[in-house]
Amino acid sequence: MSDSPINAGRINHTVTGLILAGGQGRRMGGVDKGLEIFRGKRLVDHVYERLAPQVGGVIINANQNHDAYRTFGVRVVSDAIGNFAGPLAGLHAGLSILRRPYLVSVPCDSPFLPEDLVARLYAGLDGAGADLAVARTGNQPQPVFCLARKSVLEHLGLFLKGGGRKVDAWYATLRVAEVAFDDEADAFYNINTSDELRAIETAP
Repeated sequence: MSDSPINAGRINHTVTGLILAGGQGRRMGGVDKGLEIFRGKRLVDHVYERLAPQVGGVIINANQNHDAYRTFGVRVVSDAIGNFAGPLAGLHAGLSILRRPYLVSVPCDSPFLPEDLVARLYAGLDGAGADLAVARTGNQPQPVFCLARKSVLEHLGLFLKGGGRKVDAWYATLRVAEVAFDDEADAFYNINTSDELRAIETAP
């Protein structure tokens, strides 16, 4: 039987949250985006506060500034695939140390992520019998907001070893459930540049 958002408390014990903070932040001038200050706190603080209540534990994927991310008292893991290989390398790193059956990934630069993200992704994955569930707003998939079964680890490892880096190309080889979040499209807003950070900082 699928779980609804009402049963999120039962779901979260089977899910580990992964915050993806392993990028180089090139569009933001080469800074570590997760550590940029937004409304008095680091971006990663906002993300952690929204994700942590939805899951049984959190892992952070980072390739620099590990001590800064360890302030949460959670495990920080680097990519096993070098040279900043993108979000799939971060997902692979998280799955490699996963102890629960499911892993949900979110980026470190989306401070408004839905507070029922995990429950809704879980319902979509379970209902479709899929390998992973991906959030969608309108016609736009949000590929780094995904819930994956632990069993996809070997498949992902082979994809990365073969030189694959594109998220949508990997998804195309799996059973994927897209979960509509049309009522919360703004929740998936991600901050990529300093101008975007300043603009949203002062937005009402």
